[in-house]
Amino acid sequence: MSITIGLAGKPNSGKSTFFKSATMADVDIANYPFTTINANHGVTYVRTECPCMELNQRCGNCVEGIRFVPVEVIDVAGLVPDAWKGRGLGNAFLDELRQAKAIIHVIDASGSTDIEGNPVDKGSHDPMDDIEFLNREITMWMYGILKRNWDSLSRKIKAENLKLEEALANQLGGAGVSDHQVHEALVTSELSRNHVKWTDDNLVTLCDNIRAISKPVIVAANKIDVAPEEYIEKLLNLDMMVVSTSAAAEFALKSASKNNAIKYLPGSDDFTIISENMTKEQKKGIEDLRDFLKSRGGTGVQECINRSAFDLLDMVIVYPVEDENKWTDKKGRILPDAYLMKRGSTPHDLAYQVHSDIGDHFLYAVDGRTRMRMGEKHELDNGDVVKIVSSAK
Repeated sequence: MSITIGLAGKPNSGKSTFFKSATMADVDIANYPFTTINANHGVTYVRTECPCMELNQRCGNCVEGIRFVPVEVIDVAGLVPDAWKGRGLGNAFLDELRQAKAIIHVIDASGSTDIEGNPVDKGSHDPMDDIEFLNREITMWMYGILKRNWDSLSRKIKAENLKLEEALANQLGGAGVSDHQVHEALVTSELSRNHVKWTDDNLVTLCDNIRAISKPVIVAANKIDVAPEEYIEKLLNLDMMVVSTSAAAEFALKSASKNNAIKYLPGSDDFTIISENMTKEQKKGIEDLRDFLKSRGGTGVQECINRSAFDLLDMVIVYPVEDENKWTDKKGRILPDAYLMKRGSTPHDLAYQVHSDIGDHFLYAVDGRTRMRMGEKHELDNGDVVKIVSSAK
């Protein structure tokens, strides 16, 4: 798995339900803050169309032409304002987010929990208030890491003539920040290269830009099945990536599918009833779920995962093969592997993703559709089928 997605948000926002619906893992779900104490790690999937639909034979790795490519997801402990100062569970949740390349911020769109996750009457808390504080907590977490040793670090950078980007990235290494991301943030912040003169506000500005670049966020406006419409509308009109979701509905659908009551593919806007042994109440519940799916076009959970990979992280899915004519590996398996790669990656990058030896001994690559060689700087596109030619034994 090439990427890790973090789930963050205040307690009792439905974050653990989202995690369970996305992974079908056993986790604690309860109506009180800090249900999640230690981070839950699981596997979810990006949904895409499988290239095998272009062939006369199915690959066996997709479901009705839909391919599900695994990614890691982390459900971290609930967030409360000023956690970076040690409130709630303190920095524990932030430390878990260091691995995340993108963050799904799960908020309670129904307004039935206050800013700290305590239950209140539905609609009595404005979910708009929950949007910005996650960003601030991550920004201030990074600021705290830099500020702790800033005086000695800034002197060391000057005395040893260190490269600013590398020194800052090393300091923020525990937050999963690269020197390239620091460089981009420095340009965006328009700060003086004379770092010794930076103020605390300058450091906060820099960290805010590093946060935006290194931990991009999509908002899951959760509990839309019970949320006031005006709240949903306000959230969807924000100038940021927001997806209306019902993790509870997704979990109910997957549970019904697991129990062979229905046939449901994550991300679909409908399902097929396959059980004839349901009670009247069960049938009513299933039909209510169908009405919800039709009205919303899906539960939003799969859309959040897909948009995290494709929109926030700008990834593509590519398929390495041994035989460019049959799209098979050495054992004759059709399209056995699928890799998430950063857009702009080349076939040589893919070779390294498959195996370091193949990358080291890479010769050239062949396009599985055109049967033509790909240029050395060819940028891979979503759905590409690629034969890698290497001298590796």
